[in-house]
Amino acid sequence: MTEDEKNQTEAEVAEDAENEDTPPDSEAPEETAAEEGEETETGAEETGEEAVEELTPEQQVEELNDKLLRALAEAENVRRRAEREKLNAAKYAITNFAREVLGVADNMKRAMASVDSEARKKDPALEQLMVGLEMTEREMLSTFERFGIKPIEAMGEKFDHNLHEAMFELDDTSKPAGTVMQVVEAGYLLNDRLLRPAKVGVSKGGPKEPDATRAAEGATPAPIDPALKDGQGAYEDKGKEPGAQLDEEL
Repeated sequence: MTEDEKNQTEAEVAEDAENEDTPPDSEAPEETAAEEGEETETGAEETGEEAVEELTPEQQVEELNDKLLRALAEAENVRRRAEREKLNAAKYAITNFAREVLGVADNMKRAMASVDSEARKKDPALEQLMVGLEMTEREMLSTFERFGIKPIEAMGEKFDHNLHEAMFELDDTSKPAGTVMQVVEAGYLLNDRLLRPAKVGVSKGGPKEPDATRAAEGATPAPIDPALKDGQGAYEDKGKEPGAQLDEEL
């Protein structure tokens, strides 16, 4: 082996050894990115710790007190809502049943109204039956009252759309307009809630207002316009016979 070949061989061996010691270029960016990610996470953790450490003990106590007060207020609202729902359930639990029973009371009242008083006097058995029905009606109304069911007094009252249902109008000028003149079907309240509106007939028209009536009676007649008065005289002259007008001119 010549000296030149020997030197070339030594150079190649040295170059191969250098390549083995140097890592590939593709691994370097991955290691750099991993190191940067670890630094970012570490920085975020340090920032969060600093934010937590910024709250003083007094501020932490104040924040906890605020959360506690909010939780207590919410619990109190829930308790009151539950009590109100419980009370309403107890007061209005019989609403549907009460509406059905009202129909029975109406039928009983109609049956009693259909019996003539003269027939009751003539027939003792019918009289006894009617007495029993009247006692039953009074007991039923007493039971209604114990459970908060009260009839609506509508006769002669001013029409109220919250309590009454107008079925027709009556031409009665003796009462102001909108006055209940006839009750077709009685209405009832359950405690303070409308159970059934009263079906009524209301007056269509009524007397004039007292102040307006007095003003109309005390008003003085308006003066007659002279022009109208002259026109009226001319009209009267035109109403005369033609021969009479010529005689006057002659």
